[in-house]
Amino acid sequence: MMMNHIPGMLVSEKTGWDEIDKSNYSARWFFRSLVAPLSLLPPAMYAYAELVHPGVIFPLSMPALSITQLLVIGIVFYGMQLLMVAYMAMLIERMAQARDHDPGYDGAYALAAIAPMPLWLSSLALLVPNQGFVIAVGIVAWVAALALIRHGVRPLLHVDDEKTARYIANMVSMAGIAAGIGLLLVSGMILSMLLGSW
Repeated sequence: MMMNHIPGMLVSEKTGWDEIDKSNYSARWFFRSLVAPLSLLPPAMYAYAELVHPGVIFPLSMPALSITQLLVIGIVFYGMQLLMVAYMAMLIERMAQARDHDPGYDGAYALAAIAPMPLWLSSLALLVPNQGFVIAVGIVAWVAALALIRHGVRPLLHVDDEKTARYIANMVSMAGIAAGIGLLLVSGMILSMLLGSW
């Protein structure tokens, strides 16, 4: 999967999507080549922001966290992201099956792996010590992720009916937003328990 296809995939159901569909990549390939490496970006960029300009982007994390605490936070958040993609793939498959369509797990995992790419890449904004900039990039990334879901349902899940595709895309979008919020809340609770014991 080529990164230069992403801009076209945001606005089309054909550009880039057809190549992915024809390649028949497995869920294992997406995990190994896309999910595992890109999920490293947010924890790494968070650690960078905390070490290089502590309190600028995340003012509530003062006093600055130690390297050990950042490592624990990174491991927890990384693991939660990996689990979230697998969970979203299962949800996508079930939502499609509820509309009498079985996309197969590989197609569902492909959509679950591709949709959060803008969110992972948006963590690079943490290189800039400006909270407003980071928030703006995050909002644009959420819009881009929702666009990928909207345009990826038909080609990856092989849904021919437009109304069914729209329904699945809407349900997946709502589930994705809820999952993103849930990821942050669960990670926050786990981290507060871990850091509270220090």
